Amino acid sequence: MRKALIKNYNILMPRVTLYTTTTCPFCRMEKEYLDSKNVDYSEILVDQNPEEAQKMIELSGQMGVPLTVIEKENGQKEFILGFDKIKLETALGVPSST
Repeated sequence: MRKALIKNYNILMPRVTLYTTTTCPFCRMEKEYLDSKNVDYSEILVDQNPEEAQKMIELSGQMGVPLTVIEKENGQKEFILGFDKIKLETALGVPSST
């Protein structure tokens, strides 16, 4: 997990897990976006791992990707379905792309 230094305080960045498939263009776009914001994430390829695909369905109630799971330091989880820059920026506290 990456630490960011802000005003002499060490804060842990949220843990980000990204459920994707190898053929999803929106998944590729989100990975490029997270990379551009220097956000560390774990990627799970659900089209290559049926057990993780089932877990994703249990978490979200559906089969769409990308599914981003953001776990805050307090253990609270936020789920973002699809590539949604505004929701990602808000949940991660990263600067806007505008």
